[in-house]
Amino acid sequence: MLIAVTRPVSPKLAECELTHLPRDPIDVAKAIADHERYETALRLLGAKVVRAPEEPTLPDGVFVEDAALVLDEVAIITRPGAPSRRWEIESMATVLSAYRSLQRIQPPGTLDGGDVLVVGRQIYVGLSSRTNHDGRVQLETLLSEWGYEVIPVPLNGCLHLKSAVTQVADSLLLINARWVRRECFGSIETMTVAPSEPAGANALRIGTAVIYPTHYPETAGRLDRAGVRVVPVPCAELAKAEGGVTCCSVVFEAAGRPS
Repeated sequence: MLIAVTRPVSPKLAECELTHLPRDPIDVAKAIADHERYETALRLLGAKVVRAPEEPTLPDGVFVEDAALVLDEVAIITRPGAPSRRWEIESMATVLSAYRSLQRIQPPGTLDGGDVLVVGRQIYVGLSSRTNHDGRVQLETLLSEWGYEVIPVPLNGCLHLKSAVTQVADSLLLINARWVRRECFGSIETMTVAPSEPAGANALRIGTAVIYPTHYPETAGRLDRAGVRVVPVPCAELAKAEGGVTCCSVVFEAAGRPS
């Protein structure tokens, strides 16, 4: 069974952490409605939506991806780079403990889940303002027994690695090559975002489809022409909080490999 852990939008969303965007007014009611449509898309694609406890006082709590990385063998509870976001992890740990054994990133390491891109047995880790070298090394150590290769990736001009690149098919990455270099990903084929949509590289792959923002229509067209099934969702209000479609869920198979 495919599980998608989500969390309701906080009424304090407009007080979110921002790094690369100016602070624009956020329509929280619309963000809540859009998030519900996002959960509907997850269900449409076969996921069971499991809601983590509400965190009404934590503005960024809806962006659950940053609190955890779930692999077949283990769940890694992260240590977010923004100190205000470290309050989000315990409720996620409680939810995920029903599905996996847990390991944790410890101080002084920082690691945001949005900086982690898993492609098969290779795990790319963006070295961003939210994820440091120590966090990456700890992740590599925690995963060493299962044979994952942890690869550091330099970033330029974006919040997280998955702001710049995501996997949209078995051998295809969607990328903004101005924010991250193609050669970091070896021989994997890449497709670039439309020039007018620099933030359009964030897509959430579920099976053979991707959940994708409606406000990047040119890049959506490129995905469609490449044979990728696009499930559009509105998320412009969450984007004002530097959020994307991967940020709002942690998706995994309920039964992983024995650890």
